[in-house]
Amino acid sequence: MMIPVINKNSKDGDSNYKAPKAFPIGPFRKYEHNPILRPNPEIEFESGYLYNATAIVIDDKVFMLYRAQNKHKVSSVGLAWSDDGVTFVKYHKPIITATEPWEQGGGVEDPRIARDPKSKLFIVTYTAYDLRTARLCVATSEDLFNWTKYPSFVPHYWQDIAITSNGTELIRNEWLKSGAIFTEKNKDDKYYMIWGDCHLHLAESKDMVNWNVVSGDFNQNKFTQPIFNFENKLIESGPAPIKLDNGKNQWVFFYNSSTTGGKDFPKDTYTINEMLIDYDEIRNGPLARLEKPILKPENRNEITGQVNKVVFCEGIVQFKGKWFLYYGQGDSELGVAIAPA
Repeated sequence: MMIPVINKNSKDGDSNYKAPKAFPIGPFRKYEHNPILRPNPEIEFESGYLYNATAIVIDDKVFMLYRAQNKHKVSSVGLAWSDDGVTFVKYHKPIITATEPWEQGGGVEDPRIARDPKSKLFIVTYTAYDLRTARLCVATSEDLFNWTKYPSFVPHYWQDIAITSNGTELIRNEWLKSGAIFTEKNKDDKYYMIWGDCHLHLAESKDMVNWNVVSGDFNQNKFTQPIFNFENKLIESGPAPIKLDNGKNQWVFFYNSSTTGGKDFPKDTYTINEMLIDYDEIRNGPLARLEKPILKPENRNEITGQVNKVVFCEGIVQFKGKWFLYYGQGDSELGVAIAPA
């Protein structure tokens, strides 16, 4: 196996990248040969399941960081790379594993990647899960293989609201997950992150590594909340937002959602959708969101899996004239949906 060599001089992004002109991006069509990645029962760290991947283009290859689970359902992060966006070579061992006390039991889940435009560090947000509490953490790397971890920035007093499948609200202490980072600074000279999995919240940073919630008050810190039936149980960040080339500081934000049921979707159905954001007015919430999801569970391995009725995205890249949206299928395997750039 030829292992790619990556460093701070490695070029990021497709050489022919064309920023999208308008919202929404798409339409996306599911790749006819999905799943593109499956767990390998002969490799311990991914012997159970493989899903929920983030991605970035470096040196004319797509690099994917995926969530893997072993037979005991302990999660780690694996790495794979591709010359065409759909056919991947896997690295033989995980690149991020459970090493900290707050990661023991459940492991490290659901990576989302960005690259600091100045330092050229790769920044990954991931969820540390100790079987009791989910904590959003950050890790950095120069080469995608070796990572430095930082503790969660969740305040000890933070209380989150969860909604059950039956619509009941529950309070969760110190619960924070799923962070998508803007790759440019705002006009206030700060980077912003959208995070959360019931309501969406904001965090801010000077360096993309050290983060703080914008406000310790739940409502003051809120970016947005569900408004449609298909997202009334859960609304969760997808990959890093994508800037439009329309003369405004507007960005497209992909997100995941789940429902308590009714109308078009059965209870607990996960779907994928898009929002439009004015980054200059980030604290005012989104400008718009689509009234219907762009992807929903349809295929056999999306309807039935470790978790049923799930499509879930954390990675999107533009590569060789196409958008590749990577998404988990039934929390078990990995698929891709493709759109022209």
